Amino acid sequence: MNRTSQGERDTAPSSDDRPPLSEERYRRGTRRTGAEPLAASWEPAGRKHRKRRRGVKGLIASYGWRIYAIPVLLVLTALVVLDTAVPTKIGETGAGTDTATGATAAATSSTGPPAATEKPPVDVDLKNFPTAQLPDGPKYSEQGAGTWAVVPGGTPQAGTGKLYKYAIAIEDGVEPADYGGDRDAFARTVDGFLSDPRSWIGTGQVAVQRVEGGPVDFTVSLTTTNTTHALCGFQIQFESSCWHRLTKRVIINTARWVRGAKVYGSDLGAYRNYAINHEVGHVLDIQHEGCKENGKAAPVMMQQSFGVANDYVAQLNSVDSSNRYAVEANGLVCTPNPFPVAPQ
Repeated sequence: MNRTSQGERDTAPSSDDRPPLSEERYRRGTRRTGAEPLAASWEPAGRKHRKRRRGVKGLIASYGWRIYAIPVLLVLTALVVLDTAVPTKIGETGAGTDTATGATAAATSSTGPPAATEKPPVDVDLKNFPTAQLPDGPKYSEQGAGTWAVVPGGTPQAGTGKLYKYAIAIEDGVEPADYGGDRDAFARTVDGFLSDPRSWIGTGQVAVQRVEGGPVDFTVSLTTTNTTHALCGFQIQFESSCWHRLTKRVIINTARWVRGAKVYGSDLGAYRNYAINHEVGHVLDIQHEGCKENGKAAPVMMQQSFGVANDYVAQLNSVDSSNRYAVEANGLVCTPNPFPVAPQ
C-alpha cells in the first residue's frame, strides 16, 4: 500500500502517469527513496515572504513593548546616580530639625561652580602666607552638632532693589562666648551690617529683610570650625567662611568671627562686617575679585581673610588661567575694606 503526504486521500497515480524520476524526487510532498539525496526548499512551504521594516517601526515590530522600557530604564538609572550624589539637607532646630552629614554636603559639580565659594579648584602646597594665618586670640568652638537653631525675629525691608529674604541661625554646640552670650545681640549685629547704606543695599539693586518663618533666600549661620571644614572644604588649610549654595547657608566660621583676620588688625568689627558682606555677595552670584589699584580700598569680593595682596591670593586660588575664580598675580596690594559700596 502506498501512502501519500500532505494528508491527501486520493489513490497514488499509476506508473504511467508519473513524471520522470529526476523531477519526481524533488517534487514537494513526495516520499524520498533511500537512494535519493536530501532535498530542501529554500523557502518553507506555506510561509509568505515579508519585507523587513526599518527604523523605529522595525524595532517596535521586532521587540514589541520591550522597546518602550529602554528610555524608562535610562531615566531611572540617572535618578539613582543623582540621588547618590546629592548631599543630605541641613535644616534648622526649633521649627524643625534635619540632621546633616557635612562630609557629603561638600560635594561639588565638575561642570559648575563649587558648592562652597571659598573652596579652591585644586589642592595647593601652602606655606609662608603670613596674612592668611589666623590671628592669635581667644578660644573658639571647634565641634558642633551639625544642626542650627534659628534666632527668632524679623526686620523691615531695607533697600529698594530685588528683595532677598534671610534668617539668622547659630549651630548647636557653639559656645555662648563666641557670640557674646546674647543670640539676639548677634542677630542685631548681622542685621545692622546688611542694612548699612554701604552694604549691598547701597548699590540700589538689592533689598534685604529678615523674616521669621517661611522660605528664605539665605541663612546667615554661625558655625563651628569642624562643620565649616566639612561644608566649605579645607584644602587651603587657613580658616575661612563660605556660601554653601546647596543648603543656602552663609557659613560664618567661629574661628574668624572670634579672631578676625591679620590684615584688619584689632578692628574685629570691621572684619565681621566684611565677612558678612563678602559671603552675601556670593548669594547675589558675584564672584571673587582681585585688587584693582595699588593702595586703594580692596573690593569686598577679594578674599581679604587671606590678605589684600594679589600675589598671595592668586597662589591660594591656583594660577590656572582657566579658573574663573582666580586672581592675577600682578603685585598689586590694596587696603582692607568691608563694604560693597567702597568709600571714596
